[in-house]
Amino acid sequence: MKRKAEKQDSSGCNEGPKGKMTLLLALVALISAFGSSFQYGYNVSVINSPAPFMQEFYNRTYLDRNGVPMDSSFQTLLWSLTVSMFPLGGFFGSLMVWPMVNNCGRKGTLLINNLFSIVAAILMGTSEVAKTFEVIILSRVIMGIYAGLASNVVPMFLGEVSPKNLRGAIGVVPQLFITVGILVAQILGLNSILGNATGWPILLGITGIPSLIQLVTLPFFPESPRYLLLQKGNEEQARRALQKLRGWDDVDDEIKEMLQEDRSEKEEGQFTVLSLCTFRGLRWQLISIIVMMMGQQLSGINGVFYYADRIFQSAGVDTNSVQYVTVSIGAINVVMTLVAVFIVESLGRRILLLAGFGFCCVSCAVLTLALNLQNTVHWMSYLSIVCVIVYIIGHAIGASPIPFVMITEMFLQSSRPAAFMVGGSVHWLSNFTVGLVFLYMEAGLGPYSFLIFCAVCLATMVYIFFIVPETKNKTFMEINRIMAKRNKVEIQEEKEELEDFRTVPGGQAEKKEIFSSGL
Repeated sequence: MKRKAEKQDSSGCNEGPKGKMTLLLALVALISAFGSSFQYGYNVSVINSPAPFMQEFYNRTYLDRNGVPMDSSFQTLLWSLTVSMFPLGGFFGSLMVWPMVNNCGRKGTLLINNLFSIVAAILMGTSEVAKTFEVIILSRVIMGIYAGLASNVVPMFLGEVSPKNLRGAIGVVPQLFITVGILVAQILGLNSILGNATGWPILLGITGIPSLIQLVTLPFFPESPRYLLLQKGNEEQARRALQKLRGWDDVDDEIKEMLQEDRSEKEEGQFTVLSLCTFRGLRWQLISIIVMMMGQQLSGINGVFYYADRIFQSAGVDTNSVQYVTVSIGAINVVMTLVAVFIVESLGRRILLLAGFGFCCVSCAVLTLALNLQNTVHWMSYLSIVCVIVYIIGHAIGASPIPFVMITEMFLQSSRPAAFMVGGSVHWLSNFTVGLVFLYMEAGLGPYSFLIFCAVCLATMVYIFFIVPETKNKTFMEINRIMAKRNKVEIQEEKEELEDFRTVPGGQAEKKEIFSSGL
């Protein structure tokens, strides 16, 4: 049997074998993220470019039915529903995470979820032919449900199949594909491609293609070994899945670590959202994911994108060229998220979170100043452009990708689905809230809106600095022990130690190995 060499850290603790990026693991990450996360990003921005043509379709359809033009206030209402139904659907999708991943598995949930996307794509693609704008609004809700499930289940699935030394990098892959989805939607939405009067139904309809690809290919890949062992109780299937994912036969260390996690959770059982919210042993983990998710969405990313066109126009960019500048911002977003994939394991999660929110905080403060002075100081409009780029970089390396990684890492198997359900719900409700109130904020405060976003970024950064631990290259049990100290609860080490001593052949030496692996 092929055995991987183990090494000890400076404290003498047994680290176990370092996982490597196998072809199978890479394919699981790419297919999961392309088939699910990509479409979240795609549908976030796909209706921005063809908005005038879609609104014209709404008006024309209403005129054909009723013989009178649509009232402007009613048209505004319909378009607001078209935009806002997506995050609202995302909230409903997040509420489905806990029951679906526990009953259908991680991979099974992703496969079932594809049906939402395919149905919505068919409805949106045929809406013009069918002369019905109502199905577009309905489809946005369905796509939102799809994105709500995908945005939570993909990070959970990839976090559970990854070795600890690659968990951060693979955990950022879903966010990378979200940014790629946004960029592809921006490119295809150019007026010269599909963002025109005849192309917009195709633009909306092609969102089903990644789902079809995932539906055909994902069944050939293994389910989460943690789900198979800890929730289904099938050690043989879990072992086979791990061997395929790791590329070697000896996966005993990971199996032991999972079983150790299972023993420590026996008393609590599977957590519901209610029990998660009332359990003292997970109090700071729960508060942390709520703060990070709110900070991620309330930090002003929607506001920056909203202002971007105006900022570039004030700097002298031609009106017809602004859409190409928007694409370039999308490209910066992709590049910097790709950078995060490569640096998250070397720099750690905390550094990227602090740097990301720090960049966003400073950018919002300076942007407020620059927007107020750009009519009197000519070079301020260029400073505004720099602020937008720095903000996008900050959000891409920390604020956007890392919170989902942290949910996976800060919770054990029994509480992780409920934690994703809470984190996902906060994520989508915050997204919906910003979409709802930002236009009113902008109308009332103007550029000073960014001071509110600056305060949110600062508060989130302070919280992370004092509360959130570094989780790089640690097992789930090691992270659990760190948070147990903050929660002022004790994990029953003695009981686990005695059980290991009684049941594992090899006596004291073997017992010591199991115990030290969780320190």
